[in-house]
Amino acid sequence: MTAKKTPALNVTLRRRLGTTVGAILIGVAAIGFAGASDLAQKTFIGLARHRPWAPIVVTPLGFVLLAWLTRRYAPEVKGSGIPQVIAAAKSPHSSWSAKLISLPGAGWKMVLTIAALAIGGSVGREGPTVQISAAILVAFQRLVGARLSSAMIIAGGAAGVSAAFNTPLAGVAFAIEELASAYEQRMALIVMAAVMISGFTSQSLAGDYIYFGAMHRHLTLLTLLMVVPAAGVIGGASGALFSRALLAVSRSTGAPFGLIRRHPLAFAFLCGAIVAVAGFLTEGATFGTGYDVAKRLVESHQEALWFGPAKFVTSLATAVSGIAGGIFAPSLAVGAGVGNLISLGFTGEPSGPVVVLGMIAYFVGVVRAPLTGVIIVSEMTDSRAMLLPLFACAILADGVSALVCRERLYHGLAKGFRPSAEPADPA
Repeated sequence: MTAKKTPALNVTLRRRLGTTVGAILIGVAAIGFAGASDLAQKTFIGLARHRPWAPIVVTPLGFVLLAWLTRRYAPEVKGSGIPQVIAAAKSPHSSWSAKLISLPGAGWKMVLTIAALAIGGSVGREGPTVQISAAILVAFQRLVGARLSSAMIIAGGAAGVSAAFNTPLAGVAFAIEELASAYEQRMALIVMAAVMISGFTSQSLAGDYIYFGAMHRHLTLLTLLMVVPAAGVIGGASGALFSRALLAVSRSTGAPFGLIRRHPLAFAFLCGAIVAVAGFLTEGATFGTGYDVAKRLVESHQEALWFGPAKFVTSLATAVSGIAGGIFAPSLAVGAGVGNLISLGFTGEPSGPVVVLGMIAYFVGVVRAPLTGVIIVSEMTDSRAMLLPLFACAILADGVSALVCRERLYHGLAKGFRPSAEPADPA
């Protein structure tokens, strides 16, 4: 009996060792990635302030260069990174899955995302962190000789959400809602262990910070009964339109999308020009992640009403351009801008709570993960007192989004990373 149990015990120990060490490194990598990304963004914004015309040249040409590098050397890291993890989890033992979550690919993802921020791209680092984290955890599982499974890939991706947002609970929620099409009980321990270890590693290095500032203002019940439906419908529909547009450009073959496929670098230049012109006209507000403007809106400061629509345009142009970069942070920034517009209808009320409701509605409209969205927004804005309105708004936005765009964005994009003739692994 002992002889039969020993191999199983060794396998369990190897898996736990790989998970623990990998999750710690994910936390460290996420902090380093965040620091480098912030530095790249600040450097570009500084350039744009001192030489306002520089982005008109740097951004379009930079988009072309990054699109060429991505197509030539690392096509598997294009875009967010979350679709790649979803696709890899479907067939964890295939050769193409290994490319999607490889360490060289993770290196390219990190470099290209930082470069995108350094040229003013409207991208975030959270989605890329998911792909990078999955690659790190899978690499350590292979190093210790543990058997690779879909659960391990999902755990790595979820750990990336935890470390990137500094919110461990959001990592668990995202694994359930988005990364795993069917959440199995046997993967619960692996996911939660990886998420918590990476999250606590990140918190120990960076501190328990609040991304978008603290929102401690409140709305009356009567006002909430009006704001929640307005935000849910407007934000959910706007987010779904973003998803529909991104899916159409990514997969459609009819005109004018066929022309885009035949001239990808020219299209990247056009997208970069749109981002550059919008950034110039908005005095740099739409460049990068949009954290600063969103934070001021959450804290009830006044910002220009055009920020939300302008950020929507630059985020979409960046997402369809073919370069690497996430949409999490830009979506939260666009949502803050949507909330800012909605607050016009509720003058006399503090704008911060309305902004937060717009943020959750648009974010859920894009990613269709209401539980994850509520946890992320409540943690990142310190608005836990508004949990019930946030949940109500998120559920409504999810329903509206499903009517406008029936296919979930990340799962739709994931199809582009899977060979059409190869079925998913049962593992």
